Amino acid sequence: DIVFEDLKAFTLIIARESLTYDALRAKGLRNVKLYPDPAFMLERTDLPLPEGFKKGNTVGINISPMIIGNEAHKGATLLNYIRLIEHIIDTTDMNVALVPHVVWSHNDDRKPLQELYEHFRHTARVIMVGDCSVTELKGYIARGRFFVAARTHASIAAYSQCVPTLVVGYSVKARGIAGDIFGTEDNYVIPVKSLKEGDELVGAFRYIYANEGSIRKHYASMMDQYKAKALDAKKAVTNI
Repeated sequence: DIVFEDLKAFTLIIARESLTYDALRAKGLRNVKLYPDPAFMLERTDLPLPEGFKKGNTVGINISPMIIGNEAHKGATLLNYIRLIEHIIDTTDMNVALVPHVVWSHNDDRKPLQELYEHFRHTARVIMVGDCSVTELKGYIARGRFFVAARTHASIAAYSQCVPTLVVGYSVKARGIAGDIFGTEDNYVIPVKSLKEGDELVGAFRYIYANEGSIRKHYASMMDQYKAKALDAKKAVTNI
């Protein structure tokens, strides 16, 4: 296996979640260590909140062209996000903040987010957060009540600030990180390929909403220690 031989040549490989770590170890690699993503330790910058962003009572929502590209049923991703925002507006007093996390010319979160914004502009309860630095984005995410993430590092920003988070995942990394934090990926990650009828994302969000208190209690019991483990990666690198 060419990839396996290549990986054996490295002095150190750091996996950021257990599923990848276990898979590499199962292949016989012994130069692998497990540490949380260093982004968990990223500082945050709190800019003034835009009008309509209710601190502590806003749902942050992130969607990306990448998950749309991985959907199994054409149009299902945007439909599920539309139904989710409708559910939030119709059944709660929370507002919605649309948060881009990658704005590359060929992979720009603002494009699908703009579609959502135009769909709900008339409600005056959905706002668009503009492009800004990662620390500033983390500041917005941290001041929301819930977060729905497509991008891994958007979810990490929310997890690290103890915001109850649902991830729309397309790869093993989302499942692995959620599993390491909660002991299970169930109810915390919904695979984008499972989005079909339009109500799957609402169903998944209901769990996060109903279990807000227990999720926050769990964060309080473990997040500081989990984040501190990310710093241990420095020791592993400097020991080489």
